[in-house]
Amino acid sequence: METISDNLRLIHKEIKAACMKCGRDPSDIRLIAVSKTKPAELVKAACEAGQLDIGESYVQEFLEKQASGLLSNLPIRWHFIGHLQSNKAKDIVGRTTLVHGIDKPSTAAELSKRAARQGVTADYLIEINTSGEASKFGLAPDELLSLIPRFFELPNIRLRGLMTIASPDREKARQEFRLLAKLLEKLRSISPHPNLLTELSMGMSQDYDIAIEEGATMVRIGTAIFGSRNR
Repeated sequence: METISDNLRLIHKEIKAACMKCGRDPSDIRLIAVSKTKPAELVKAACEAGQLDIGESYVQEFLEKQASGLLSNLPIRWHFIGHLQSNKAKDIVGRTTLVHGIDKPSTAAELSKRAARQGVTADYLIEINTSGEASKFGLAPDELLSLIPRFFELPNIRLRGLMTIASPDREKARQEFRLLAKLLEKLRSISPHPNLLTELSMGMSQDYDIAIEEGATMVRIGTAIFGSRNR
């Protein structure tokens, strides 16, 4: 029976193969293990296998796991990868390494306000709806450049890059990943701090190999590590 450690070993092998195919350094890719709906025991097993970047999508579940006696003393780098609502920003500020799912200036402003109150700086990504699917969150690609000045001016938060969830079709996904990489280049050309814009969070269990080929710096993988989810 395959274990979480076995799964992680296989994924790292496949990440290395994808990097070799496109001439990239595997150390430039950060694997985020997505543990939403999975118990703290499995997160602990992943950490014991060396996987410390952990992604959660639901605020309440994230807070419960972070407070769990099984996990509270582990050096986990928590990523909030779900869509963040403004009224939940207060719950995750100061608790995360990176917030992946900001798609409104108003949500970024709330994150900024909460970070300022705590005297911290929060790193975040802007989510882009590259597929155009109505069921997905994210700014439309053509909205980004017109709205970005409102993000740039906010204190106590640092924009580090972009995030997307691609179409299930792999060829469509490749084009969407390519679009996200081009958008990041455009942002760098107008950003007051282009050196901070280094991250492309894109690619999941079914498509992380092509995301790497198109420039991903972070891949978010759940099912291939923890198994299928009930919800």
